[in-house]
Amino acid sequence: MNIRKFAVAAVGVAGLLTGTVCASVAVADPSGAPAFRQLSGVGSDTTQDVMNGMAQSITIGGQKVIGSYDATGSAKITTKSGTTCTIDRPNGSGAGRNALVASLQANDNCLDFARSSSLSLGAVDPDLTYVPFAVDGVTYAITGSSQIPRKLTLNDLKQIYTCNKDYVGTAPNFTMTAYLPQAGSGTRSFWESTVGISDTDVKNGVYPCIKDVKGGNPVQEHDGRVLDDKSIVPFSIAQYSSQATQTIADLRGKAVLGTIDGIAPTVLNSNFGVKRDVYNVIPTSKVGTAPWSTVFVGSNSLVCQKTDVINTYGFAANANCGDTSKQTP
Repeated sequence: MNIRKFAVAAVGVAGLLTGTVCASVAVADPSGAPAFRQLSGVGSDTTQDVMNGMAQSITIGGQKVIGSYDATGSAKITTKSGTTCTIDRPNGSGAGRNALVASLQANDNCLDFARSSSLSLGAVDPDLTYVPFAVDGVTYAITGSSQIPRKLTLNDLKQIYTCNKDYVGTAPNFTMTAYLPQAGSGTRSFWESTVGISDTDVKNGVYPCIKDVKGGNPVQEHDGRVLDDKSIVPFSIAQYSSQATQTIADLRGKAVLGTIDGIAPTVLNSNFGVKRDVYNVIPTSKVGTAPWSTVFVGSNSLVCQKTDVINTYGFAANANCGDTSKQTP
């Protein structure tokens, strides 16, 4: 199928998450007392807002225990009292996991968990456990006036992200730009696996129509303002939904979501084919230790009990919430 022969679809994207609870825009970084929490976490842009919501609503003994720091903001964050825990702000799932590992190796107690929207079970030291808590869908975003159709197949998307000339034109002036989020993004790695490309090949320029920088700045995931009428980017459905309801800051710009294989992009639509678990990553050594076990581990954990928060931020509840079987070797 040659996308350049497509007419722009007139039908809008249907099926944004229904029943989403409207709320005030989520607070970035921990707010309120105590200033520093028992469980400090960093990482994924995708799950930062739902975990901020968890941080506001989960208490033990009347005290907030989760400190969730956004992927973007000030260059530095301070996660515990004292200057030894002032660190560079990690942006993305990979950066969050790396920061957690570095903290564990240093034994400085600065970080206690990482947010991750992708699963990476390669060997690390110390060992990590990926604890799922919600389900997200990922689709593509374009502008409402884009030359790119709002209805594509997964195979179409694979052709686009492998820079098939029948879809994106020829170098150096491609008729379409395929954007990926910044390096280290969990959405980036998930989307690469979905469309069948490797990050190594992307970085080596094997796919010249793919860009992860615009105007000299890295493309931040779930920010639709990067788009023009000749570009495409992966987008979390949960993020789009919660931005649309003003639950979190609205960065959609002119972005609209596309339909894949005829299935509307709705998180709660179990037939939507491009779905992923999202995780909180904790030290394997802490699986049985409070407050990690109380907050994250098992179907009765405090996070797993907060299905209302999960749904408010556009995600679906995860049937395996609190499972600890996914561990690095």
